[in-house]
Amino acid sequence: MTADNDTSSAQHNHTLGVWRDYALGYKAVSVFLVSLICGLGMVGNIMVILVVLTTKHMRTPTNCYLVSLAAADLMVLTAAGLPNITDALHGQWVYGYAGCLGITYLQYLGINASSCSITAFTVERYIAICHPIKAQFLCTLSRAKKIIMLVWALTSIYCIMWLFLSATQTLVYDNVVLISCAYKVSRSQYLPIYFIDFAVFYVLPLMLATVLYGLIARILFLNPLPADPKDSTSKWRRGTCKVEGRMISASSSSSTTAASRRQVTKMLAVVVILFALLWMPYRTLVVVNSFLDKAYLDNWFLLFCRLCIYLNSAINPVIYNVMSQKFRSAFKKLCHCGAQHLEKPTSCSVALTYSVIKDMSNAESPDHFTTEMEELNTPSDHVVPTGMPTTARKMLLEEPSLLGKGAQT
Repeated sequence: MTADNDTSSAQHNHTLGVWRDYALGYKAVSVFLVSLICGLGMVGNIMVILVVLTTKHMRTPTNCYLVSLAAADLMVLTAAGLPNITDALHGQWVYGYAGCLGITYLQYLGINASSCSITAFTVERYIAICHPIKAQFLCTLSRAKKIIMLVWALTSIYCIMWLFLSATQTLVYDNVVLISCAYKVSRSQYLPIYFIDFAVFYVLPLMLATVLYGLIARILFLNPLPADPKDSTSKWRRGTCKVEGRMISASSSSSTTAASRRQVTKMLAVVVILFALLWMPYRTLVVVNSFLDKAYLDNWFLLFCRLCIYLNSAINPVIYNVMSQKFRSAFKKLCHCGAQHLEKPTSCSVALTYSVIKDMSNAESPDHFTTEMEELNTPSDHVVPTGMPTTARKMLLEEPSLLGKGAQT
């Protein structure tokens, strides 16, 4: 992060005492941990972007927001991590005036865009699960792309102010003269901006997420799942058919989808919780320092706060890999880790809707229809072989779906 301006506000004709370089242990730990976290985080976020862009069935509204989040995290890791390494090694700013403006701008752009992306996919999950009929028209791929472009446009404009608040400063010590990237104004003047950032891009998103995930949990975990509107006066028809010696249950697909929706919601909730926890040390430090006459700037604690921020930007791909079967399979395919010449496992392609009457599907746009479909790899006991007879396949697919597209991740 950009250096505090308390020391840099000293006049050039007054020295700041004797400058002491960072301890060797601090340099070693800082460079190693920052390089490790940022390096792995960059690789992971690039993989997230690649698997969504190159895999057709991964291009869902939710995953579009995750691509936006990955791009923002990449920006944070690059613009904040690299200067931290050079600062530990050289003890001063080495990227010049233009670098000071550009890197400060990109830091805050990445931070704010990541917060907005998290808010966007939280609202998308809420609409998809709690308002499935509205989701037919609101949670589409094209709309997700427009929202992402709007998020990046607004945050780009908002962060322009940092281009006018940042500048390089000359620090004159008794034994050395150093260059730092700091703020043009004193701490008391830029703190209101910090508090605006704190409220708009941290407190409000977390408050909104708390409320929306509470409503989502009520639907997914406490209340019965909503039924199809056209079947509101009749019971769910449960049927089975025997194909090639294997029992096929139509209700099993809805059970699998329900579990998948819950798992996706849990995964996104974990992303939000980690965002709250890992940003808390730095946000708290800024708030506390605003009430102190002399800011608390212990090097080790600052390193801890920065590592938490870098970890927040690096850990999301790990969460996707652990909690999402689709991402895990896509990552393996991207890395060529899977058995490439093995026979492709049989799968069941199930049409999933937001519990809206299917008669409307003929009037849907191609883009809209894409968001209604999902490939599910069902358990082996309920798999529909791809080569099954047409009549048997029809018996399965004619059953109405209880669930929407909620498990698209």
